[in-house]
Amino acid sequence: MGKQIVLLANLEPAKIRGVVSNGMLLAASDAEGRAVILQPASEVPAGAKVR
Repeated sequence: MGKQIVLLANLEPAKIRGVVSNGMLLAASDAEGRAVILQPASEVPAGAKVR
């Protein structure tokens, strides 16, 4: 709670592991290969464009 994340929405539907997806969370792998959800460096308004 209280954190912002990067979400891509309204993408063309794609079936991933048998589930239809219309968006995704942006993540990267750390040094140990674990997924880390990306967060903006400063607060941005909801709906801001990802560039």
